[in-house]
Amino acid sequence: MIPGLHPLINIVLLSLMAGLGTGLGGLLAVIRKPGKRSYGLLMGITAGVMICLAFLELVNEALHLSNYITTTIGFTLGASLMYVLDHFAPHMRFGETEVRESQPHSVGRFNHIFRRRRFGQLHYHTKGYDRKLVNTGMLLAVGITLHNLPEGIAVGAGYLHNPTFGLFIAVAIMLHNIPEGIATALPLCKGGVCRSDAFKVAFLSGLAEPVGALLAGLFLVNFQELVPAALAFAGGVMVFITLDELIPTAREYGHEHYTAIGIILGSIFVFVLSGMFGV
Repeated sequence: MIPGLHPLINIVLLSLMAGLGTGLGGLLAVIRKPGKRSYGLLMGITAGVMICLAFLELVNEALHLSNYITTTIGFTLGASLMYVLDHFAPHMRFGETEVRESQPHSVGRFNHIFRRRRFGQLHYHTKGYDRKLVNTGMLLAVGITLHNLPEGIAVGAGYLHNPTFGLFIAVAIMLHNIPEGIATALPLCKGGVCRSDAFKVAFLSGLAEPVGALLAGLFLVNFQELVPAALAFAGGVMVFITLDELIPTAREYGHEHYTAIGIILGSIFVFVLSGMFGV
C-alpha cells in the first residue's frame, strides 16, 4: 500500500501480496516437504485465520457499518455461492472422494490445453510418476484459484472501507494462502512433476486474488453503499471454505491434535494482528 496512489492500484498491490502467499507455500513444499504433523498444523493455522477473520472482522465490521439485514443477506449469499460452486465443481474439495470422481485423463487435458495455448506443459520425472497425485494437485490448483477470487473481494471491500483495514485483511489472507500453496504443490511433487513446474502451478493459482480484488474495486468504488454487504459476503465465503474444506482436510491428512493447535494459533495471530493494526 503506497500513499498517494489511486485506490484501485493499492487494492491490486495488496491483493497481489496476499496472493503471493500461495506461491510462497508452493516454494516451501518443493524445498522441504512437510510431514503429517506439520501439514495438520499449517492447515489448522489457515483455518483459524479464516474463521476468526470472517466473524471477528468482516461480519462484525459489516454489522457496524450497516444493519443485521444487510449483513445477513451478504453472508448468506457468500456461503450459498460457495455451496453451489462446490456442488457443481467437485474438484474444489481436498479429500479423496472427489478426486476419485475426476476423470482419469484430466491431467492429459490440462497438458493439452497448455500445449495448445503455448503456456508450456508439465514436465515429469522419468521414475515415480503417479497420475492420481498429479490429478489431485491440478484439481486443487483450480479449486484454490476459485477460492482466491472472493478473497480478493474481501481485500478490495476492506480497503475501500478503510485502507488500514484492507492492509490487515491482506496480511491475514497471505498467511492463510501459504498452506494452500503447500497443498497444491505437494501432491504434484510426489506425483513426479518437476519442482519448478509444481511451484509455477501454485504461484499462478494465487494470481486470481488480484483479479477478484480489481473486479470488486471497480464495482464498489462507484457503489460505496454496498461495501458492508461485500464484507459480509466475503465472510460467508470464508466460513464455508473453512468448515467444508480446510478443517476436514486438516483432520484427514494431518494430525488432529496439531490441527486443533493450529486453529488456536491462527486465531491468536488474527487477535494480535488486529491489535497491531488497531482495527
